[in-house]
Amino acid sequence: MRAALLAALAEGAGGDGGRRAVEELARALGLAAGASAQEIARAAQDPARGDAVQEWGVAVAELLGADPRGLAGAVARAMERHAPGSGASWYDGDHADFRDGVFLREVIGTQVVIQLGGTAVPEAMAGLPPRPGGFTGREPEMEKLLSALDPEAPQSSESPATLVAAVSGLGGIGKTALAVETAHIARERGWFPGGVLFIDLHGYDQEPVTADHALQALLRALGIPPDHIPATADERAALYRSTLAARAEEWGAVLVLADNASSPDQLRPLLPGDTRHHVLVTSRDRLTQLGARLVALNQLSPKEAYDLLDGALRIADPYDSRVGDAPEIAERLADLCGHLPLALQIAAALLVEDPDMPVAELVAELGESRDRLDHLDDGERSVRAAFELSYRRLPPGQARLLRLLALAPGPEVSDEVVAALVGSEMPPMRELKALARAHLVERGSGRGWWRLHDLVRVFGAGVVARDADLREEGEAARVRVLRFYYRWADAADDRLRWLPGMVEPERFADWGQALAWLDSERAGLVAAALWGREERYADTAVRLALSLWTYLDWRRYFDDLITLSRAAQEAAHGVGDRNGEAMAWNNLGLALHEAGRRGEAIDAHTRARDLHQAAGDRHREAMAWNNLGLALRKAGRVEEAIDAHIRARDLHQAAGDRHGESRAWNNLGIALREAGRVEEAIETHTRDLNLCQAAGDRHGEAMAWNNFGNALREVGRVGEAIEAYGKALEIRDQEFEDWYGAGQTLQNLAFAHEHADRPADARACWLQAAAAYTRANAPAEAARVRAWAAELDEVETIP
Repeated sequence: MRAALLAALAEGAGGDGGRRAVEELARALGLAAGASAQEIARAAQDPARGDAVQEWGVAVAELLGADPRGLAGAVARAMERHAPGSGASWYDGDHADFRDGVFLREVIGTQVVIQLGGTAVPEAMAGLPPRPGGFTGREPEMEKLLSALDPEAPQSSESPATLVAAVSGLGGIGKTALAVETAHIARERGWFPGGVLFIDLHGYDQEPVTADHALQALLRALGIPPDHIPATADERAALYRSTLAARAEEWGAVLVLADNASSPDQLRPLLPGDTRHHVLVTSRDRLTQLGARLVALNQLSPKEAYDLLDGALRIADPYDSRVGDAPEIAERLADLCGHLPLALQIAAALLVEDPDMPVAELVAELGESRDRLDHLDDGERSVRAAFELSYRRLPPGQARLLRLLALAPGPEVSDEVVAALVGSEMPPMRELKALARAHLVERGSGRGWWRLHDLVRVFGAGVVARDADLREEGEAARVRVLRFYYRWADAADDRLRWLPGMVEPERFADWGQALAWLDSERAGLVAAALWGREERYADTAVRLALSLWTYLDWRRYFDDLITLSRAAQEAAHGVGDRNGEAMAWNNLGLALHEAGRRGEAIDAHTRARDLHQAAGDRHREAMAWNNLGLALRKAGRVEEAIDAHIRARDLHQAAGDRHGESRAWNNLGIALREAGRVEEAIETHTRDLNLCQAAGDRHGEAMAWNNFGNALREVGRVGEAIEAYGKALEIRDQEFEDWYGAGQTLQNLAFAHEHADRPADARACWLQAAAAYTRANAPAEAARVRAWAAELDEVETIP
């Protein structure tokens, strides 16, 4: 309630009746008759006093309604003296929008207007909000609404008639704009000759409009005199339905647009009994209990967001082409606004306010800000305020869950990660579903996955950042998630590395299960591992990053590997974890090697080797020597590579590590072949095969057969080479789904067929290799072998 109104009435602007009204309100609120306007206004904010305030507001509206030009004008002018703008919101000198419009909303939170379809009506009654300027997109959603409202729409069991159509979505998603635009179109088409009622239920304000007060306001809007409105709620509802039925007979169907509802209880008494009428509802919640046609709004598409920005600027200045002149930067602005209409409108308003501001400058401000919502505020509209209305209505458990979800790693989270966040054995499904109904949480890419809109995530993180206790709660949740992720990533890694004789890993029975879990959680795993940049998370985050190497290498996610390994190296160094640092250098070197950055790879493996030597860890030193040899060979330093692999082989032998020894033999054989020592290479690969078979290392055996085949092909033993490739392919393709390895073997097999003058077989193998490389996320390799197949086609067609 505005204190300016109370002050105006107390000083006599509303006559003796106004003074008495202020005294009566003070007594109703438990205050002395002489209480100040500010004291009364503060007391009126108490939700427990809501009924008294609403009854008082209706009485004052009747008082001013008796003399709209005299008393109402005097009150408005007095309010302007106390608070400029407060009186002008409902009085403009020509009419007073107090009985069914803005005045009552200012006093008791109710706004009701009625507009007759296609006829001239008094201005105070013509209150369907104007069409939203710059409205764009939403064609599918509007079609659904119009289909539900169309009186001539064909009905069937698949598409039954509906009394209510409900638009739901996140705050700021554009629900009211869509509903108002739809109402205008429906009225223009002549579907509601009886008029359009509009009521704002303020469902997410501190004092939502009750169903009973909304019903009274609608009855007055329909022309029922106040003294004819029944005393009981049931009688008022019956009168409302009978009045609408009579209006349908005299004028035709009526559309009731109920904006900003928060619960079915606010709406049920407002539903007409006559099916010719329709109700169009907007809400932040999915009102599934009403039997309504449900239309949920999501964020705008990139094109719709672009059109909104461009259109908003051109409404203000038709020659403002800043968005059109920089479409890529405008797209980035739309991304930073989360494609949320409210955020986009605010961004456009900020650009309109400063015609000289380049779009890139606003993008930089939003991108560099620690809290984007600080900037998405134009003085009148605020994304943070819109979200705050929904957040403050949440029960404590749902509010806590929303805050913690805002801290989760990755773009979406699984049920089990949610359970880890909140510290429970099972995910809090009741709270998750409640947040989903409120459109604060969205269902993710599959069942059991959840995500937040980007700006909701920013909002939740901001709530946590501003409160010390909530920061502590958030840090504890992140620790739980890191421990959860490390436990199962380590178990999955154990499965990927498992050989016969080893202890069976937890949870994952085979490669497929381990890879499936890692694939699904990959984005979250990578994001969580990067938390190691903060010292409090470094220990577990470094171990998590190290446990992901085998998987990321297997799937060829080398960008992730480089980012994670570098972050793990820096985090481990920062906390004095020399072993973790050395392992991270080793992993970084392997990723750099695959990315073709040979010099950096050699440096990383050298650092890993030196750290392991200093720590006396001969086993890991051997691994570093072996990987250093790979980088040296790729850099063309083959003799140095041979020496490195021999050092690795000897160290692994001394440690009794047959698995590591076989890898060293394998890489030594490759280096010997490249050095032209092919017979030695054949002998070396034979040793490697024997070791792998004895250890039951089937994946290592596949690599050995492949490289053994390369050496055999080099000396012209093509038939034996083809047989070796076949054995490698059988293991890689059928046992491990090692698509990259299968691509390599098929490529080598194609060379062997070409050497044997079998071009058709060679071409088939190259095309199969291309398919395998594509599945392995290796597009460059796939393109290369397709080109070879095409060249072979050209050779065959030359006359």
